[in-house]
Amino acid sequence: MTDATDLETTRASYDTVATDYDRLLRNELDNKPFDRAMLGVFAERVLAGGGGPVGDLGCGPGRVTTYLDKLGLDAFGVDLSPEMVAVARRTHPSLRFEVGSMTGLALGDGSLAGALAWYSTVHTPPRELPLYFREFHRVLAPGGHLLMAFKVGDECVHLDHAYGHDLSLDVYRFRPDQVCELLTDAGFEEVARLVRAADQRESTPQGYFLARRPA
Repeated sequence: MTDATDLETTRASYDTVATDYDRLLRNELDNKPFDRAMLGVFAERVLAGGGGPVGDLGCGPGRVTTYLDKLGLDAFGVDLSPEMVAVARRTHPSLRFEVGSMTGLALGDGSLAGALAWYSTVHTPPRELPLYFREFHRVLAPGGHLLMAFKVGDECVHLDHAYGHDLSLDVYRFRPDQVCELLTDAGFEEVARLVRAADQRESTPQGYFLARRPA
């Protein structure tokens, strides 16, 4: 069971920074070739499987949701922060965004062809990851794909200030083998993984993990 206090703290922090977060990161994918490559592979896999709804889970202000839309996916976003969702709706009015928690998504069993968790588990203590992964597995249709992006390592870093605001966030780093083991336990099979070195603005390597719910 996830800690409600942790969720409330995360929600409050992102409500505080939503507008500036969008301003600072809106065009970040332009300078992230590995990000674009993994998102492209994910989109190709989903479309090759016949397509269908794709949930950007923890979508923030919707910058990756709209990128998935441009790749031809039927993408929508879900985020814990009402202010993030409000920014996403204003910025990308043609797409759907809803407030919700990844611990209990308002989605039917097997209703998604694809699920994206793009750095959206970085505030989740490792002991709670199985709950999230079971929920991802529940909402994905057999044969559906999950793509995760995360920070690589073993540490937890606490932030008191970010995006120009005071806040309170724990940022967790995960080892790829740890992610693989937990996803396998949740019923997924590994398709691909990538670890790249940190760029000039990052302090840790970045990981990408593509998994599939078996048909």
